[in-house]
Amino acid sequence: MADAVSDELVTLEEIVAAHERIRPYVARTPLVPLGSTGVLVKAESLQPVGSFKLRGAINTMLGLGEAERARGVVAHSSGNHAIAVAHAGAALGVAVTVVMPTDAPEIKRERTAALGARIVLVGPASEERQQRAAELAAAEGLTMVEPYDSRAVVAATATIALEVLEDLPEGATPTIFVPVSGGGLAGGVAAGAKLAGSGGRVVAVEPEVAADYVASRRAGRPVALPAEQMARTAADGLRVQRVGDVPWPHLLAFVDEAVTVSEAAIASAARLLRAEAELASEPSGATSVAAALAAARGDGSPIVAVLTGANADRP
Repeated sequence: MADAVSDELVTLEEIVAAHERIRPYVARTPLVPLGSTGVLVKAESLQPVGSFKLRGAINTMLGLGEAERARGVVAHSSGNHAIAVAHAGAALGVAVTVVMPTDAPEIKRERTAALGARIVLVGPASEERQQRAAELAAAEGLTMVEPYDSRAVVAATATIALEVLEDLPEGATPTIFVPVSGGGLAGGVAAGAKLAGSGGRVVAVEPEVAADYVASRRAGRPVALPAEQMARTAADGLRVQRVGDVPWPHLLAFVDEAVTVSEAAIASAARLLRAEAELASEPSGATSVAAALAAARGDGSPIVAVLTGANADRP
């Protein structure tokens, strides 16, 4: 690996430091067997905010200076990051503004507002909410809390992999399935698994109707897909149109494979999670479980799916 690429990657030391920093603020989520399927679910849906996003949000905000905290922060999000930043802001006494799309699930808007955040609504395109958040940051002196495109987020999400490896038998070589959207989660989990020396595999998973990362791997560079195409999936948390610049080298260096799953498989996985493990799941979270179920071999090697969140609208 070239030195220039190596310099872009988080280190194991950064990941371990992030783990210690965020420990008082996040749940130590369990590995839950999914019935007799052979799949183990890393239930990040059981975080206080209902998703893994708390890890990156709290790690970023704990790193802010006193003046930055006093001015407040801004974030852009389709939902789960919004809730996480609002929760972190309430815990740390920091004012929060969140730019959300008009098609964000109602439950995510409600939970964000209930935590005291100011919500600014824009259209469905991820580029539109990024631009509006940048405008607010410049106009009001707010600090941006990135949802995926930062080193602090990649290091924080890598702690998920450390916990998975701690909970598996010593010497186990798992295959870890993780959803990919902006890439901060998938890149972080893959980095944590590989830098910790697990010897296992990491598979990034996307909806087949909104597979910008698969297109990016094919092209050898980040590829953006139209917002209209990304909106075809029910997995609203995976509708980011392009992976971020910071996660991209981590995805290149550490992810072994990328696969896609159908909308029907995602819905079926969500139903199975509730029936077999009593775990609620939003479509984005069930995406990795759908892929893990298709790959379960029954040969004794651990199959782990990261269940990212449970913040779905009520039927």
